[in-house]
Amino acid sequence: MRFLPVFLDLAAGPVVLVGAGEMARAKMRLLLSAGAAIRWYVTDGDRDLAGLGEADRARVTFADGDPRDADLSGAIALLCAGAGDIAATLAVKARALGVPVNVMDELSHSTFIFPAIVDRGDVVVAVGTGGASPVVARRVREMIEKMLPARIGDLAALIGRWRHPIKGRLPEFPLRRRFWERVVDGPIGKAVLDGRLAEAEDQLKMIGDPSAYARGSESGHAEGHVTLVGAGPGDPDLLTIKALRALQDADVVFYDELVSPEILDRIRRDAARVPVGRRIGKPGIGQDAINTLLIEAAQAGQRAVRLKGGDPFVFGRGGEEIEALRDAGVSYSVVPGISAGLGAAAQFEVPLTYRHEALRITFLTAHKARDAEAVDWSALIDEKMTIVVYMGMTAAATVREGLLDAGRSPQTPVGVFARVTRPDASAAVGTLDDLPALVDQVGAGPAILVIGDVVAHSAPWRQQQLQQLLSTYQVAAE
Repeated sequence: MRFLPVFLDLAAGPVVLVGAGEMARAKMRLLLSAGAAIRWYVTDGDRDLAGLGEADRARVTFADGDPRDADLSGAIALLCAGAGDIAATLAVKARALGVPVNVMDELSHSTFIFPAIVDRGDVVVAVGTGGASPVVARRVREMIEKMLPARIGDLAALIGRWRHPIKGRLPEFPLRRRFWERVVDGPIGKAVLDGRLAEAEDQLKMIGDPSAYARGSESGHAEGHVTLVGAGPGDPDLLTIKALRALQDADVVFYDELVSPEILDRIRRDAARVPVGRRIGKPGIGQDAINTLLIEAAQAGQRAVRLKGGDPFVFGRGGEEIEALRDAGVSYSVVPGISAGLGAAAQFEVPLTYRHEALRITFLTAHKARDAEAVDWSALIDEKMTIVVYMGMTAAATVREGLLDAGRSPQTPVGVFARVTRPDASAAVGTLDDLPALVDQVGAGPAILVIGDVVAHSAPWRQQQLQQLLSTYQVAAE
C-alpha cells in the first residue's frame, strides 16, 4: 500500500484550486459537495459558475495574479487540474510548505490522490488503486454502491447524536461497544435503514438502562427476529441487497432444498444452516415443525432467516409462517425475491403480457396430478390469458388434458423452462398438445410451465423457428 487513506477536515481551511476547464470544474464540484471553501486560480479567465446554487457560489473565491505566486498559507490542500506546466512548479512549492498536493494524472508531482468515493452522508467509503487504474476503482465503487444501504449515513448520524449521552451513562468501553452493536444490528438500526427515523429515535429514548440493553435487553433476555427471505430462482446475483444483508446478519438459516449452493455461499460463514425443505418423494419435516423451529430460534434471541426459493409469498407458504410468528409474538420481517416465473420470463425473453395479445396472467401450482385436477380449467381458456404453472412437471399431462377438455386450443404455444437463471438452465417449446414430451426434454426440475401465445415471442421459440427454416432450405437444396 503506497497511499495511506486519510480524510481531510475541509472545515479547517480553504482548498487552493489551480486550473481551468471541465477537469477543474469537476474537482470544484467534488470539493463543494464535501463542504469545502475554495480559492480558485482560473488559468483561462473563464470564471463561469453556472449550475451552482447560491450557497455553493458563496464558498468559491476567485484569486488574482500569477498562480505560481499563490498564497498557500493555511491551505488544507492544493489541487491542480488543467493547470498546464505551472503545476510542477506549484507542486514543489506545496511540498516545501508541507501542504498536500494533487496534480491531476501526474503521480510524480502529487503527495495524495483522489479515490473513487461512495458517499452516504456521514458514511464515506474511499476506493483506491494507488493511481494505477481509476477505472478499476470506479468499478469497485459501483459494487459497493449496490451493497451499501442507502440510509447507512442516517444510521451513523443517529449514533453520532447519541454518542456522548450514552457514553455518560455507559462509561465502560466494552459494554458501550456491545450497546452500539445491538443498536446497529437490531430493530433500531433496521428502522433507520427502512426510513423510519423518528421511530428509531423514539426507541433509543425509551432505553431506560443502557447496560441491560447491551447485555441482551432491558428485561435481561435477548430479543430474536425472523426474516423471511426470497432467494429467487437460483442466480445469486439476483438476490436483493436486503436479502444479502439478512444472510450476513443471520445467526441461523433455515433453507429450502431448492435454494442453490451459490446462494448458500452468501450466508455468513459462522451462521448455523438447517435444511428444512422437501422434494418430490421426500416429505421433509412438515410446516408445523418449521414454524416451531423459527419460533424457538427467535425466542432464544437469535436472528433467524427462513430462506425460500423464489418469493416467500408466491407458493412459498410465507403467509402461514408469519401467521405462526405473529401468534407467538415473534418479531418478523419479509424480504421479497424474484419469483421463478419472472426469472424464466427474463432469461428466455418470454413477455408474460403483450399488448393486444396477452392482457392477463394466472399463476397456479400443480405439484401433483390431484392438484391439477382440482383446478377450474374452464376459467383459463381465454386466448389473451397467460398461464404460469409452478411445480407442474409431474402433473404436465393432467394440465394438458384439463385445458384441452375445457376448450383451449391444442396449438397454443407452450414453454417448459427448467432450472431458470442457473448455469444449467434449459428450455423446450412447442404446443399444448406436446406438453408432456416437452417436460421430458428439459430433464430434471424445478421447472416453470408457461402456456399462452406470448411463448411465440420467446427466444427459444424464435431459435426453433430459425432451425426449422434452415432445415427446410437444406432439404430443398438437396
